[in-house]
Amino acid sequence: MAEDLTVLIIGSGAREHTISRAYENSPQVRKIIVAPGNDFIGYKRQKEVITDKSCSLKNPNSILEIAKKYKPDIVDVAQDDALAAGTVDLLTQNGFRAFGPTKHASMVEWDKQWSRNFMERHGIPTPQFRCFNSEEQAKTYVKGLYEQEPSKLLYVKATGLCAGKGALKSKSLEEAVTNIEKMKLFGDAGKTFLVEEGLIGEEFSCYAISDGNNYKILKSAQDNKTVFNFDDGDQTGGMGAVSPAQVTAPISKEIEEQLIAKAINGMNRERIPFVGVLYVGGIAVNGKPMNIEYNARWGDPECQVVLPSIKTDYAEIVLSCLEGRLDRTEIEQDNKTRVCVVGASRGYPNDYKAVKGKRIYGLEKAMTMKGVTVFGAGIDVRDGKFYANGGRLYGIVGEGDDILEARPNAYSAMAHTFIEGNNLHYRTDIGWRDVERFLRKL
Repeated sequence: MAEDLTVLIIGSGAREHTISRAYENSPQVRKIIVAPGNDFIGYKRQKEVITDKSCSLKNPNSILEIAKKYKPDIVDVAQDDALAAGTVDLLTQNGFRAFGPTKHASMVEWDKQWSRNFMERHGIPTPQFRCFNSEEQAKTYVKGLYEQEPSKLLYVKATGLCAGKGALKSKSLEEAVTNIEKMKLFGDAGKTFLVEEGLIGEEFSCYAISDGNNYKILKSAQDNKTVFNFDDGDQTGGMGAVSPAQVTAPISKEIEEQLIAKAINGMNRERIPFVGVLYVGGIAVNGKPMNIEYNARWGDPECQVVLPSIKTDYAEIVLSCLEGRLDRTEIEQDNKTRVCVVGASRGYPNDYKAVKGKRIYGLEKAMTMKGVTVFGAGIDVRDGKFYANGGRLYGIVGEGDDILEARPNAYSAMAHTFIEGNNLHYRTDIGWRDVERFLRKL
């Protein structure tokens, strides 16, 4: 076992805060750097945690300079833009041990057209889709679909990275045409876009960690993407999550066989081995799992409810992936339920500029509550006080023996927080499906 490791984590949000906590719990780790990070990540830590903002997530060379500065033993590339830009490739070429998929392997996330074609090649259950780079051709296609089925559910999706906001739901021809026109708002990410059938069912997220040949299954989660209760409103980066997701329990074997094993083995056969955390965004349709998307890293906020369940030394797990020995590493996970509720600026994900610089109150109290952990995202810390500096500001995680214990812990802590001028927004229905399932069993 190594000692006195230095770990560099690439990313800036609550996900990276969560990952830093996992490394902090490792007896092998002495120092942690998060780049660019956020102010709250370094607040009241047990070990030395540094945030270094002198890099851009879309500029691998700037990240390489930080690696040269701190000389870390592990670089955990946790953020999607950094992966898509080839950060792992560049760091590896310069002698650093970088955890995460290469630029080629992370295409499974950053190029949805390639990803959908990959799924077809390997028999992974996926919705019917067509790709377009022409508005007119796409409009002609959807008009034909709605002539046959006027109430058809479709999604129009940018093929590139859009921070979780590039999937637009359409329930009519008018909505589909409008959403096709909106693709230009996503810039290069929307130049090529998908039109795919909407699947009716309950969504879930599953995670596997891989060394390229072997994989281990981690806990499932359920994300809540839209900004308002009842799954209404605009798409966001995620407003909350629960883990484990009870919907996955009866289909866990099929999820592994159809959505995880086929992906890891398929990439290996195509000579682009996937090393890192594979995120499976799935949906249960009539009791069968189907793929909505793959991501090439931890989700946010799902990471906040899945990663803390791992009891095994996380640094050792990552090292076993980098050294190709994951098959000889046992990963122990606890049996707790966790619920994350995201506190956001009023107006997110659209216009929330007026909230920037407003004082955040109550986080200190929330951090002292039993069964509660607070992870920071868009927070500035000045003179020990907290200020809003982003859309999603913090995630409050409540844990317990079951959903009825974990969920009140999260919401009780959230109730202690407030943003100056009544500018705090959060959903109040995170985990409602699993609450209903649990109560039906009583």
